Amino acid sequence: MHEQLWLTEKLNHLIGGPVSAMLNAIGIHPHDAHNPITDPVAMQLLVAALLLIFFIAVRARLSVDNPGKIQHVAEMIHEAMAGQSEEIIGHEYKRFVPYIVTIGLFILVSNLLGLIPGFLSPTQFPSVPLGFALATFVYYHFHGFRQQGFVHYMKHFAGPVPWLAPLMFPIEIISHSARVMSLTIRLYANMYAGEMVTLAFFSLVPVLLPVAFLGLHLGVSLLQAYIFVLLTMIYLSGAVAEEEH
Repeated sequence: MHEQLWLTEKLNHLIGGPVSAMLNAIGIHPHDAHNPITDPVAMQLLVAALLLIFFIAVRARLSVDNPGKIQHVAEMIHEAMAGQSEEIIGHEYKRFVPYIVTIGLFILVSNLLGLIPGFLSPTQFPSVPLGFALATFVYYHFHGFRQQGFVHYMKHFAGPVPWLAPLMFPIEIISHSARVMSLTIRLYANMYAGEMVTLAFFSLVPVLLPVAFLGLHLGVSLLQAYIFVLLTMIYLSGAVAEEEH
């Protein structure tokens, strides 16, 4: 087991006792009662805090006549996500943009966190991408059931003709379930590999050469966040597509 990050150690010192008590109360028993907060959890809490500060700063400085730099950045992010969503999802894209922007920014900041000395990318731990994948899986199916109704949405898994339903239904269920594994492994494997390569070259050649791998890590972080968001849009499009006819 690697040594705890300084932030994780600090959080366990401050709130480890109450967190352990809360977990025990709901039937979850941490391996170490004195250190219930792990590095991935601490890093996600940091990402959540950073994004909350960003959104509060944007809200506090909103201006129609004199928008500041932070507002321009927020508008650029929103317009990029909204434009891509409209192309893929269709005319009802607007109600999905908040989720898409939120999960996209959370993944991106999580990926980039590993570039800062003393921190780790939480997405290099498999449980974190799995959480994102499960959230997306539940989200797009929820909207599929909500818009089309239970019976009509389940017909989506039965294939184009009734006599194919016994074959198509299990195939579609397996296919949709595999999306969770695909989203998880793609994000986790790329971020873990990037982190290990960067650390390896830093330990071998501490100057100059690792800078190139930091650039590679940056590129992988951006690409993986974009791919996850793009696939989320595609899955949403498939879930609500029939209502658009």
